[in-house]
Amino acid sequence: MANPLQFMQQVRTEVGKVVWPTRREVFLTSIMVLAMATLTAIFFFLVDLLIRQGLQAVLGLFG
Repeated sequence: MANPLQFMQQVRTEVGKVVWPTRREVFLTSIMVLAMATLTAIFFFLVDLLIRQGLQAVLGLFG
């Protein structure tokens, strides 16, 4: 087991190897996540609407 000083040096070395995304990459990725979340929400809203309409039609036949 490494002592705390060696551990911190190893952590600094590993953090130095990290490739951080550019501001543009973060922006574009965020826009894509928001777009996909919006499309998913719209899809599930439409599916819910279709199922609700179908159930109301079926239950209306028996009511």
